[in-house]
This record gives sequence, C-alpha cells and structure tokens, in this order.
Amino acid sequence: MAMQRNNNNNRNKDKDKFRRRKKVYHRRKVCRFCADSSLVIDYKDPKVLSGFVTERGKIIPSRISGTCNKHQRTLSLAIKRARTIALMPYVGRVD
Repeated sequence: MAMQRNNNNNRNKDKDKFRRRKKVYHRRKVCRFCADSSLVIDYKDPKVLSGFVTERGKIIPSRISGTCNKHQRTLSLAIKRARTIALMPYVGRVD
C-alpha cells in the first residue's frame, strides 16, 4: 500500500514538471486613435476603416484590434455608415 502511494506521488511530480511553463508576457495593445491624434475616424475614408474589417466583411473586435471602447463604437458606426452609402462592402468576396 505504501509503495502505491509513493508511485502516485512520483507520477504527480512528473506531471507538475510538464504543467509548469514559462509565463508569456503579452504586450498591452494600445488604441491607435488615442496614441495618434492626427488619425480621425471618418466614414468617408475607407482606407482607414478597411484595416478594422476582416476579409469576410466582419468588424474586428476591440480585444483583437486594441482600440478603446470609445473609438470602437465610433469606428463601428463609421463602418456601418460607409457600408450604407456603398463605400465599403457588406461582405468580402462571394465565391
């Protein structure tokens, strides 16, 4: 019985070695519009807006793009307005 406990203990130690990994440091994403005040969100400028839309036409979420809440809301509104007046497509390519 004591031998079984010892074996289980060794197995747990081996598993712990594999579980321990280096902590990965993720760089904090900074809002592009807060950092550079010369960049303006405008629905008439599809070049700026296209950087925040996927190939399929979906708006990229702020957790991926790094934009703050304030600018993400204005960005999504500008993309929707640009779509409405046909400056940007609703969907990417239809294959």
